[in-house]
Amino acid sequence: MKLDHPRYTERFGAISLHGVQRVYELDSGFSNGRPTSETIRSIGNEEISEIEKKMAIVIPIKGERLKLLEGVLSGIPHDCLTIIVSNSPRQPVDRYKLEKEALEQFNRFVGKNALILHQKDPGLSDALKEVGYNSIFGPDDIVRNGKAEGMITGMLLAKMAGKDYVGFIDADNYVPGAVNEYVKIFASGLAMSNSPYTMVRISWIYKPKVSESGLYFSKWGRVSEITNQYLNSLVSYYTGFETEVMRTGNSGEHCMSMKLAELLTYSSGFSVEPYEIVNVLEEFGGILPTENQEAMDKGIEISQVETRNPHFHEEKGDDHIKEMFFGSLGCIYHSKICPPRLREKIVEELRNRTMLEEGQEIDTLKKISPFNKIDMRQFANILHERASSLIHFV
Repeated sequence: MKLDHPRYTERFGAISLHGVQRVYELDSGFSNGRPTSETIRSIGNEEISEIEKKMAIVIPIKGERLKLLEGVLSGIPHDCLTIIVSNSPRQPVDRYKLEKEALEQFNRFVGKNALILHQKDPGLSDALKEVGYNSIFGPDDIVRNGKAEGMITGMLLAKMAGKDYVGFIDADNYVPGAVNEYVKIFASGLAMSNSPYTMVRISWIYKPKVSESGLYFSKWGRVSEITNQYLNSLVSYYTGFETEVMRTGNSGEHCMSMKLAELLTYSSGFSVEPYEIVNVLEEFGGILPTENQEAMDKGIEISQVETRNPHFHEEKGDDHIKEMFFGSLGCIYHSKICPPRLREKIVEELRNRTMLEEGQEIDTLKKISPFNKIDMRQFANILHERASSLIHFV
């Protein structure tokens, strides 16, 4: 893959927040000793392949169409470990069983290293309980519903498998070629990073929408433009200079080094992606004290890379959009580093959109603790012994 070096970097404490980089060539071939440009970096197939072998791709799924899941599976490079974390209903139709069978049939032809697990499996909850990781539970002592909870489960499986990197791809993507590009971008961004604590986030070139006149290639989703605006305002408040550097606040497609992933606190549900950025600012921005001095010393890098493929995905309706608005702006509003003036603007934004009534409070979102102190050997032993939905295909 060939992409440009960051043209602009916003430095915030120990964080280097890179502006959006552009892909020039989806496949730049094998390295052959040719000198690289000062502005363009060519990451050869060998380098990408080596990173893919150390990477797990997590697919959180909740009732998405099986045809879409099969397409996503076909787009993930063969050397990556694929992890499906399902929160699909088990009754009246057992959707998890259908997903497992689809993965099994797919794997019969490709022989891929893959895991599938249901988020509500009591064996998973037992394993988490035994290692003292309780912040992911609901009142019934079972893993809560929510996308963040599925992602955390996937990260734990990736760490259990000894992977150095973990990426996330939504299960509702219509274009397998786009999925393949995302993973190549993940690997390229990781290869370009100078820190072991790094994150690579996808910026979609277009998010097409179907209209009466045909396809309209919009640049932004209905929520992402607003989320980015408030994340940039949060950064600007502390730097004193207005910025537009953050363009991937709601990016479901992103990856992290395991070294960074295990240190972060996560926000429940659909606020998980923007809160990753907020928590990085909280932990490593130099505003609040941190327990992670080694990461502060080495620095945190966040890269954003624009795709060549447009992002076609399932439209989920106005209720989903409202939930995303509340989650995205709520996690900024309740942050310890959010200034009062920005809180007022968030309330005003939600009221103007008739999503918040006069006197109504923005709900506090549940937080999920870092998982860096979990005894992974104990977790793995209990999970394999008790989780009936855990299937490993090789």
